[in-house]
Amino acid sequence: MAEVVSAPHAPSLTSVDRLFLGYLAGVALLIGVNFREVPYALLLLAAHFAGAAGVVSAARSRSRLAVLFHFWYPLAFIPLFYWEMAILIPAIRRRDYDAQMASLDYRIWGAHPTVWLERLQNPWLTEFLQIVYTLFIPSVVLVAIALWHKKLYPQFRYYAFLVGLGFLASYVGYFLFPVRGPRFFLAHLQHVDLHGLWLFDSMQGTLNRLESAAYDCFPSGHTEMTIVAWWTSRVVSKRLFAVFSLYTILIVTATVYLRYHYTVDVFAGVVLAVAVLAVSPVLYTGVAADPRSAPTTSTEVCN
Repeated sequence: MAEVVSAPHAPSLTSVDRLFLGYLAGVALLIGVNFREVPYALLLLAAHFAGAAGVVSAARSRSRLAVLFHFWYPLAFIPLFYWEMAILIPAIRRRDYDAQMASLDYRIWGAHPTVWLERLQNPWLTEFLQIVYTLFIPSVVLVAIALWHKKLYPQFRYYAFLVGLGFLASYVGYFLFPVRGPRFFLAHLQHVDLHGLWLFDSMQGTLNRLESAAYDCFPSGHTEMTIVAWWTSRVVSKRLFAVFSLYTILIVTATVYLRYHYTVDVFAGVVLAVAVLAVSPVLYTGVAADPRSAPTTSTEVCN
C-alpha cells in the first residue's frame, strides 16, 4: 500500500472520478428540477457539491490520505447514493411497477415463483440462503481487498469502475422502474412465512428495516454485482473464481427463494451485468477488454 500512496499522483481525474462526478451532477439536476417535491432538497444539493469537491480535491492532492481516499471513496459513496434513491423515488416517481413485474412473472412461469417455492421451503435452506444473501456487499468488497492485497492496483482501479458503473446503472433502473418486490406485494398470497434457525429473523428484519422504503428490485443489483465480482475474481486466483462461481448460483437462487425479487428482476440483473462488462473497456480510459492486460505501474493507476 505504501508504494501506491507514495506514487506520483497526477493532478487529473480518473475514469472512476468522471463516472461519479457525472452521477453527482445528473442527480443534482434532477433534485433541482423537482426541488419543491424532494425532502431535504437543499441538504442533498449541498451534499452533492461537497462530494464533488472532495473527489476533485483528492484527484489533485499528493497527500497520503488523499491518495488513499481517491482509491476507496466509491465504497462510501455507493451506499449513500442508495439511501438517497429511497428519498427521491417516492417523492418524484410516486408509483411502482410491482403489479406489472408480478404479472410478467406469472405469464412466464404459470405461477408466482415465490409462492410456488413454498413447497421446497426448509429452515436449514432458508437460514443458509439468507446468510448467502446478506454476504452480498462483503463479497463484492472482498474482490477489491484481494486485488489490493496482491498489489494489482490497475486492476483494482478498473474493478472500482466496474462496481461504480454497475451500482449506479442499477440505481437508474430503480428510478425508472420502481419495484418493492414480492415480499411486500405478494405477501397476501403466501401461505407460510419463511422461517430459519438462528440468524434468519435478525438478518431479514434488519434488511426489511433498511429496504422497506426503497424501490430497489428492478434490476436485481445482487445478481448484477455478484456476476461482476465473479468475472473479476478470475484475475485474483482460480480458487477464488471457483468459489464465486458457486456463490453466484446460490445468490441468484436466494433472491427469489427469499422473496426479495421477481425472476424478471434477476433476468434484468444478468442483462445489465453483461452490458456493464461489455461497455466498460470502451468507457474506461486506457484499459484493454481483459482487466488482466491493464497497465501495471502504480503511476499509470493514478492517471
